[in-house]
Amino acid sequence: MRPLDEAETTAVFEKLFKFTGNNLKNIVENPSHEGPDPNPGRYCFRLNKNKVYYVSDSLVKRATNIARLNLVSLGTCIGKFTHGGSFHLTVQCLSLLASNAKHKVWLKPTSEMSYLYGNHVLKGGLGRITENIVPGDGVVVFSMSDIPLGFGIAAKSTQDCRKLDPNGIVMLHQADIGEYLRMEDEL
Repeated sequence: MRPLDEAETTAVFEKLFKFTGNNLKNIVENPSHEGPDPNPGRYCFRLNKNKVYYVSDSLVKRATNIARLNLVSLGTCIGKFTHGGSFHLTVQCLSLLASNAKHKVWLKPTSEMSYLYGNHVLKGGLGRITENIVPGDGVVVFSMSDIPLGFGIAAKSTQDCRKLDPNGIVMLHQADIGEYLRMEDEL
């Protein structure tokens, strides 16, 4: 487990900024109240076997007693680097994204299951959408009862969604909580 180098940090922060915007500052400066220290520590990003973890400093210090080969996971896995060097967010970072999301989409109860099976969000299944979304923005998907379901990339702007037919794709699927069942061996 090692700290991210400059190129890796840039890739991670660019991807997180796509979903959180200026709220990225809240993620980076979030105080950690874990461990025996009475003063709150900070959270940091660490790399282990091409996976990036969001973990408190006190936990990192305690994990130094474990050999790298024996360390399976530490903190919250937020994403992984591919063999080509690009960074992909994983579904485990959903709670982090949901609490700091810049753009949000709420699904009608009838289309929640379709989304959880890995399908894109259609205009007919859209309950609500935040303003000022442009195509390519990162969007977090919620149920109408504000339960985070997943995240993806906006295919249409907020204004274009109003004119779209009910079968038009509003948001492209990237990850959802159904992956915990569909891909349980890989996670």
